[in-house]
Amino acid sequence: MSQEIAVIGSPEFTTGFRLAGVRRSENVPDDEKDAQLDNAVTDVLDDEGVGIVVMHDDDLEYLSRKVRQNVETSVEPVVVTIGSGTGGGGLRDQIKRAIGIDLMDEDEQAN
Repeated sequence: MSQEIAVIGSPEFTTGFRLAGVRRSENVPDDEKDAQLDNAVTDVLDDEGVGIVVMHDDDLEYLSRKVRQNVETSVEPVVVTIGSGTGGGGLRDQIKRAIGIDLMDEDEQAN
């Protein structure tokens, strides 16, 4: 079964992904994130047809403790956050969680 990419966030954030061909999106306007973001994230995490979830890093602040913990520990689907707060270490951890190995570790040992 092939899985698809889903994007969650404000309409401004999701538009670019939709234009690039991402079909599954959950639009949550900035002024409604406190009330609606938990439900949108839970719906996508529960969808067996989704393999990768993309969110803006800043949106994690709006999630309840339980949903945020689910996002941070989810393996399938893997949740990738992008944006101002995501540094190289965060992306490295997300890749390691998604595929089970640290690809960058071998590069560092070679130096």
